[in-house]
Amino acid sequence: MRDLRIFSNLIEDKKNSNPNLDVLTFVNVLPGGDFEQEKRTYLDLWVQGQRVYSGLRAEGMEPGDSFALVMQNHPEFVDCMVGSSLAATVFVPIDPRTNGERLEYMLSWADCKGVICADYCLNNVLAACKNLPQIRWIWVLKSGELSKLPGGDSRLRKWSDIANAALNEAEGRVRSADETMQMLYTSGTTGDPKAIRAPYTRYDAVASIGPMIGLNADDRPYTGLSLTHANAQLISLGNILKMELRGVISRKFTKSRLWDICRAYSCTTFNLLGGMTTAIYSEPVRANDANNPVRFILSAGMPSAVWHDFSKRFDVKIFEFYGAAEGGMMFNPPGAGPVGSIGKPPESLIARIVDEEGNTCPPGQRGEIVFQAAVGPKLAVEYYKNPEASDKKTRDGVLYMGDIGHQDEDGWYYFDSRKGDEIRRNGEFVDVARIEKIIAEFENVEDVFVYGIPSLNGAPGEKDIIAAVVPVEARLFDPDILVNHCREVLGRNDLPSFIQVMSEIPKTASEKPQSRFCYEFFIEQKNHVYDVAS
Repeated sequence: MRDLRIFSNLIEDKKNSNPNLDVLTFVNVLPGGDFEQEKRTYLDLWVQGQRVYSGLRAEGMEPGDSFALVMQNHPEFVDCMVGSSLAATVFVPIDPRTNGERLEYMLSWADCKGVICADYCLNNVLAACKNLPQIRWIWVLKSGELSKLPGGDSRLRKWSDIANAALNEAEGRVRSADETMQMLYTSGTTGDPKAIRAPYTRYDAVASIGPMIGLNADDRPYTGLSLTHANAQLISLGNILKMELRGVISRKFTKSRLWDICRAYSCTTFNLLGGMTTAIYSEPVRANDANNPVRFILSAGMPSAVWHDFSKRFDVKIFEFYGAAEGGMMFNPPGAGPVGSIGKPPESLIARIVDEEGNTCPPGQRGEIVFQAAVGPKLAVEYYKNPEASDKKTRDGVLYMGDIGHQDEDGWYYFDSRKGDEIRRNGEFVDVARIEKIIAEFENVEDVFVYGIPSLNGAPGEKDIIAAVVPVEARLFDPDILVNHCREVLGRNDLPSFIQVMSEIPKTASEKPQSRFCYEFFIEQKNHVYDVAS
């Protein structure tokens, strides 16, 4: 019997049993606001995957060789996943906004021998590949931004030549679900990103949690998160494909059209990450906010400060979820646990809160969130070419998440902060989510991100609070009015030290705000920073 944990085997099985189901609908918001769509059935995925497989063989790609995928959410992204699985190669998803030295580093570190990119990424890819002779081929998907490929580079191929080639079906090369399916890069918010070697077993495990997160056969999930990130690719796409749901994927995240897409395609659920919540919540209130088909949101990081208000405004239930690409998992289904809790682990995992010495913390005490397997093999993480980081991440089967949290008396877990990102002021921890909620409710704020920097007064362990704000209309934005708005609601200890005005908050592929880039801008652009104390 074929092992359906192997991605291409799963698609082949679905192709044989339900070939014409429009399992994936890809939506692109055109400049004028209209939607254009492309669909994929299981048969489409199988046929196009086989063509990608043929193309990879023609490029001399052998089992275990790696190549990069650099594009937004096009249907061709999934075609390539199927083709890579058939070829037993390793695909490396990279955020299409990545450029310069970071892109060169990621292509080099993962030992990529080729790149499949969209035309809007091509110039960045070519610049990064100048010093990478190991990149032997570059396939370019035409999205309309380039009329023709630049000449003079023999590595360039048109995607259309691959996609329209004669179909020569061949048997896949993967022999074990323990083989590496892809390398997922970490966000690298504090340094160079690490490449996680992710086997087929990991993908299948996450693609099997649908019933645990409340999905049923009638659901139509939506995601606007990037398929280069584990949330969209494993949780959304994986469960859609495995459960035969009719999923909807937009080319990129759009906070202004999210609800319109859900209405147009009758989507019943979508995934929401913490960095997206305040952006969506800060959108102007509309009379039809609650008039949507979404019954629940799978949220990772819903701030407790906006939990009730968000749920009521959009008439949705919140299913809180916690996890990472490396592993670990907790669930707080609607009505099960307290507001603000990330939940409890499934039966397969044991979770704890530990101090710096690895001792279990009592209820209410902050410490690092860790997991270990309840049964079976010990948890393990392999960062490609980085055994030191791998050993640090999982020591003796214990997975250290790098997140600070606590547990209440009833065993419910809470996320407090990323390790090292806590904001302490005057000896007290600051409730960042509450500050962001108050600012997001200000009428001339489109997006907000609150972060901390070492206190300018030099107090050890203390931080100043920076509120990075994107105004709806910069010319009408008055920091004094916003500060007065904050003073009316926030206590003195939670009042931001500085208001930082930005045109856009830099974010990762998972829509996570990047504090280090905000801080760089803070240092460089003092004329865009308002000192609240002055």
